[in-house]
Amino acid sequence: MRLVLAAMPWQAIHRPSLPVGLLHRLVREQCPEIEVAEYHGGIRWAEYMLADGELAPADYTKVSDNGVFQGLGDLIFSGSLYDDLRWRADELREIAKSYGFETATVMRMRALTTGFIESAVTEVLASEPDVVGFTSTFMQNVPSLALARRLKELRPGLRVVFGGANCDGPMGHALHRNHRFVDFVVRGEGEEVFPALLDRIVSGEGVSDVPGLCWWDGERSMANPQPTRSVAPGKIPIPDFDGWRDALESSPLREYVSPELVVESSRGCWWGEKHHCTFCGLNGSLMAFRSKPADQFWTELHTLVERYQILDVAMVDNIFDMTYLKTLLPRLAAADWDLRIHYEIKSNMRADQLAALHAGGIVLVQPGIESLNSRVLKIMDKGVDGATNVRVLRDCEDHHMTVDWNYLYGFPGEQPEDYWSIIAQLPKLVHLQPPQGESRILLERFSPNFDRPELGFARREPAHFSRYVYDLPDAELEDLVYYFDCDDGGITGDVVDALCAALDRWRRDYPGSFLVMDDRGEEIVINDRRAGWAPAEHRLKGWQADAYRGLSRRRTVHGLRIQLEGRGHVTDDRRVREWLRELSGNGLTFEDGDGWIALATVATPTKLVEGAQHLDEVDGVMV
Repeated sequence: MRLVLAAMPWQAIHRPSLPVGLLHRLVREQCPEIEVAEYHGGIRWAEYMLADGELAPADYTKVSDNGVFQGLGDLIFSGSLYDDLRWRADELREIAKSYGFETATVMRMRALTTGFIESAVTEVLASEPDVVGFTSTFMQNVPSLALARRLKELRPGLRVVFGGANCDGPMGHALHRNHRFVDFVVRGEGEEVFPALLDRIVSGEGVSDVPGLCWWDGERSMANPQPTRSVAPGKIPIPDFDGWRDALESSPLREYVSPELVVESSRGCWWGEKHHCTFCGLNGSLMAFRSKPADQFWTELHTLVERYQILDVAMVDNIFDMTYLKTLLPRLAAADWDLRIHYEIKSNMRADQLAALHAGGIVLVQPGIESLNSRVLKIMDKGVDGATNVRVLRDCEDHHMTVDWNYLYGFPGEQPEDYWSIIAQLPKLVHLQPPQGESRILLERFSPNFDRPELGFARREPAHFSRYVYDLPDAELEDLVYYFDCDDGGITGDVVDALCAALDRWRRDYPGSFLVMDDRGEEIVINDRRAGWAPAEHRLKGWQADAYRGLSRRRTVHGLRIQLEGRGHVTDDRRVREWLRELSGNGLTFEDGDGWIALATVATPTKLVEGAQHLDEVDGVMV
């Protein structure tokens, strides 16, 4: 048997497909008689556009990185799926224009899709496959369906299999029953199911007992129950990225791309098992947290880094395993590598824990900050407060870590005052890393907001763009799509405008802004060189210096006063509160509810942004 594993657009071209890498390794180990080839459709599509002469890899990346919430990548390929390049062309133009994409660029992409699909058919069939397996996440659905349709037209005996996040739960069954050219859909994790399916195809045995599988009984689509047991970490192999490496290294795209490895050390979310964030649907039907033992993951990471000689590593984990602080990070720190690792973490990690992350090569973190207001964070069920989120931004500056985060709004029950209090304080934070963007929350399948209408989203319907992507009735789209439209919750109008404007100013002014403290023991000197603030030098002595040190983490007025008493300072709550308000007026503290946090960084951050100002220390003064 010959098998082709395909990762279609809009797979990031600078990263390998983890599902393809995992399944390739599994099939080779468990079914050695099967010949495996790969088709890296993301790379091929970007090459095809580049050869056209009017498009560049940056055009691919813009759609890949920013088009998912509008379904833009699927819309571009929907004309090929339905064999009509005019399919919903007006709607495609309107969506592209309304979200800031160049209409001419998007329509040129649409015009090229049919020719690209034909070239993909030729390349895939050149391997003479018996089975073609497609992995589908986010905007890979329609490009994969378009290729699968043509493959079956030209080679009816070919078996087509779909799997991936787009096939989880009811989505997988809807995809199967509405596309007769798809023979099988694997719902849920594929490490055990996919090799079992291949064995059945080879032997000719039935598949009615293969967990999670969708299959055809004549003209009737059947869906076996999904497994309730998750795949154990020990059964997850080291992925094989040889095919991706070879495709990229021989591609004209190579000069445009800085490659990254994609690795996973865990699945699920240990926080979500206890408190599922209300807006998050990323874990689909399996929330259970499973982490690879540190020895296993160390071996995997060591193997991949040495084999592919790539030092940039993107972890796909939803959350960092805290046991790794003692088991994995010391080994990473001791390794003679210059790794640059991206991890998602919880935003309440302490400064010493962030230091351990950085020492282990974790230089880019996604803390899931989402908001700086405690009341809104409680609505989200984030398990953290606003002052602590500001603290992690400050501590990441101290440890030279890049923070990837977005500001979310639109939660039912939030009030304008939850935002006005933050908007008023955002100018204080201009020296800390701003959010990459801000947006109203989306209604995602599998999220509590989706599963529990009583949380505030009683009306829901498939995202409007899905009606332009698929030629299907709403009843089928209800099961097929991941994003849904709903009535807006929370803030609107002037509050949203003010929030967005304030965040824009933060992004504008961050590169040249610094607020740095020099702790000299008896005295703390804070040098202020933030945009929007007059240059200033603040000096704190005695109990005030100890109090500012105490504000390295969130404190209430009373809690800070108790701490000061422990250090031998006699004061009272009123005096502490007045002092905090004075510091707040100078932009040196952040207040959220009854919590306060110091804002000055200990270290002078390195800001590699064009046009940034720089601070040089001369006799203790930043100039």
